[in-house]
Amino acid sequence: QVQLVESGGGLVQPGESLRLSCQASGNIFSINVMGWYRQAPGKERELVGTITSGSSINYADSVKGRFTVSRDYAGNTVYLQMNSLKPEDTAVYYCNVRSPFWNIWGQGTQVTVSS
Repeated sequence: QVQLVESGGGLVQPGESLRLSCQASGNIFSINVMGWYRQAPGKERELVGTITSGSSINYADSVKGRFTVSRDYAGNTVYLQMNSLKPEDTAVYYCNVRSPFWNIWGQGTQVTVSS
């Protein structure tokens, strides 16, 4: 019942910034957590950052201090502001929205950091 639309990926040079957006629509009233994960080629999907309905935020150590997760006023959009990007940040980034009863993933958006 919840649909996710991701946007904002692209190709940037090291040190530059990108902002990803994930807008949720449908029955969003039971959402507890919104956030971002990423998967590099040949590797497992890993946590980037999440934000709960109580505004508690968790970040992976590899992105702490560089990335910021936030939600809009209505709580239906989650953002990932990525600063000081490194080549090792290159991955497909997936939006994730979950409740105690279900877990939904976005389609993924490619982020490539290269000179």
